[in-house]
Amino acid sequence: MENSKKMWGLLSLSSVPLVMTLGNSMLIPVLPTIGSELQVSSFMVSLLITAYSVVAIIFIPIAGYLSDHIGRKQVIIPSLILAGIGGLVAGLAAWKIDQAYWVIFIGRLLQGIGAAGAAPIVMPFVGDLFKEKQEISEGLGLIETSNTFGKVLSPIFGALLASIVWFMPFFAFPIFCAISIIMIRFFIQTPAKTKKPKKFKQFIKQVKQIFKREGRWLYTVFVTGGVLMYILFGILFYLSTFLEDSHQIHGVRKGVILAFPLLALCLTSYAAGKGIGQDQLKMKWITVAGLSLLTLAVFVISFNKELYMMLTALFAAGIGIGAALPSLDAFVTEGIPAEQRGSISSFYNSTRFIGVAAGPPLFAIFMKGSHFFTFTGNAVVVLLTIILVLWGIRPQKKGVRTW
Repeated sequence: MENSKKMWGLLSLSSVPLVMTLGNSMLIPVLPTIGSELQVSSFMVSLLITAYSVVAIIFIPIAGYLSDHIGRKQVIIPSLILAGIGGLVAGLAAWKIDQAYWVIFIGRLLQGIGAAGAAPIVMPFVGDLFKEKQEISEGLGLIETSNTFGKVLSPIFGALLASIVWFMPFFAFPIFCAISIIMIRFFIQTPAKTKKPKKFKQFIKQVKQIFKREGRWLYTVFVTGGVLMYILFGILFYLSTFLEDSHQIHGVRKGVILAFPLLALCLTSYAAGKGIGQDQLKMKWITVAGLSLLTLAVFVISFNKELYMMLTALFAAGIGIGAALPSLDAFVTEGIPAEQRGSISSFYNSTRFIGVAAGPPLFAIFMKGSHFFTFTGNAVVVLLTIILVLWGIRPQKKGVRTW
């Protein structure tokens, strides 16, 4: 019975990153259409992704602090409600208002604030629900798989909804939020708190102490997560535009093609989460291997714009990203005491959102220049990240956290 409750709780938590991913990534295949309907540039339309992420970056640390002090559930549910309202605002604006870009932008800001208080709280919540490190690692693998499964579904689902009417993805999002709210409300029991919340000054002091003591590996994990999201969302934006402009591929067909590398990411995340266990040396080297494969894939793309070659390389890139993410999640969740877990993991998620925010607009700028230098330059970025991981993450003994 207890295991059944935990499994339903984990599935309910998995709905949150799934919903948040759908809310953002559903727009990727629709961005060129949105730009055409609203008569704005590709850079301006890319800001609809960036707006969601930038505002989340600001509010994630606040949500992390609140979740450590008033409870995870008390933060997640109101955040999902606000995110759903943001989707509704964007949808109504697109449907009813002429020159609706800035109202849609405001709706996306509301979605971003809601996302800040929902998805990033899931990781520490997994740490609360499970005590065994193996269970935590497997739980985080399922959460990351849910996140990436949302990325697999989102281009297909977004394109399918947009084929009905271009703003339909905005209206779908509040429905997803409502389902997630119901699941969390009824299937998750928040673990009882055994300690009183610390005062804010004491909390800040403890967070500073953690960064002073664990800073090298924490900053490394943060930067690596941000780089992975930057590469992922930048390439997805690039590929979405490339498919329309160079191959006249639109609608659901384009969504299926965009889902191809994301499927590799999803399956690899699940396998990596099951396989890493408590072995932090294994986590490090799986991260290095994933980044190495990603570097090679991005570098190969720089030499060839032929569609099937690009998709093969992007499939390999998805495997690389999917291998690295569960290990990064496990480093943060297992390496931080429960009292500060929500706050520290919120900083980690902020850096991931920075990557999400930076990817589409930067790639929109790069697309005006050389294809070769766009991808070669980004391959160098990932290569530098590998060097950072080798320097910054140094567990000494198998299964023991000795940084």
